[in-house]
Amino acid sequence: MEFSRPDFEGAVADALDTVPPELTAMMDNVVVLVEDDAPPDDPELLGLYEGVPLTERGLWWAAGALPDRITIFRNPTLAICETRDDVVEEVAITVVHEIAHHFGIDDDRLHELGWG
Repeated sequence: MEFSRPDFEGAVADALDTVPPELTAMMDNVVVLVEDDAPPDDPELLGLYEGVPLTERGLWWAAGALPDRITIFRNPTLAICETRDDVVEEVAITVVHEIAHHFGIDDDRLHELGWG
């Protein structure tokens, strides 16, 4: 599946635009990035949240904290998709999944909700 880096970044931006404003307003100190490849220890990973979920932050957290990171991985996503529409749909699911981790929702609950 061919999907240029700028087009993929656009799909991620479009997915972010679909998140309700009341949720994006609650997101705090988080950046969304695109990388071509997943970490070598998990090469099929589509997305990754790294940080401290909002539900686990205390008063100590804000003191010098770096932004949380949501990374969407381009090549693993393209590897499982057959069409451009598949890519757009998978990116949207992955973005929502990783944002949910920022809000403290774990993988088990996401699978129950159909966002696994």
